[in-house]
Amino acid sequence: MHRRALIVLTLVLPSVLAGQSLPTPELPNAVMLQFIRFADIFGSRLVAAFDSIPAVRYDYRPTPSQQTIGYIAQHLENANYSLCERLGVLKHPRTPKDSLSDTVKAQWPKDTLVERLEASLRFCDTAMERVGKLESPALASTLLAFETDLAEHYSQISSYMRLLGMVPPSALPQRARVAIELPASALSPYIGVYEVASGLELDVTLQNGALLIRSSIGGAPAQLWPESNNDFFAKGVDAQVTFVRDASGAVSGLVLHQYGRDRPAKKRR
Repeated sequence: MHRRALIVLTLVLPSVLAGQSLPTPELPNAVMLQFIRFADIFGSRLVAAFDSIPAVRYDYRPTPSQQTIGYIAQHLENANYSLCERLGVLKHPRTPKDSLSDTVKAQWPKDTLVERLEASLRFCDTAMERVGKLESPALASTLLAFETDLAEHYSQISSYMRLLGMVPPSALPQRARVAIELPASALSPYIGVYEVASGLELDVTLQNGALLIRSSIGGAPAQLWPESNNDFFAKGVDAQVTFVRDASGAVSGLVLHQYGRDRPAKKRR
């Protein structure tokens, strides 16, 4: 269930904490990264939801007039490609399978439907990354339509899961993590500013023996709790940070793990 590495830092906020070879544009700015963050959240939840539903229940629908689980999965795949192609020049190459009717595709095996849904989300990852700075009202409208569609379908599939006696991914408890003790001398090398993307930096500080992280886009600092010498986690949100060292042993960056994603950040100072 691993999607392409493009993720946004919400852990430092107090409230919550492919394809074709094209020229690489500038990195997404902080505004664009917020759109990417919400796509990460709902895209990952949708994949987790479809993956957790038993294959034998993919023909389930609450009433005869509603869509089956299999139908929703293939519909989402098609909607993702249609909307994300509008974000730039990236196009999804169609195959004969794509032209089959929705009712036929809805009967595909669960593994096929989940795999194709993931592929469509990876396509959208690439398309969103290549937007760079968000300056066009038309692009903003398309992004809102894409993310609203993801959120609405996650709400739909969550309702189906509840009716089937299942717990949606967003309602599952976080995995228990155990903090270890590290002296201030082991934490001080991590102090610095890390650049996630253009316009988004993470400021890591050490206060009273605790490692704190704060985003340049605002919010109060959040504490990072060590679970190994290089791996840390935030409490109250499923987000972790791994600090990276270069060949000389000096801390050169970090990787943020969240929503099934890994996003690297270089240490600037």
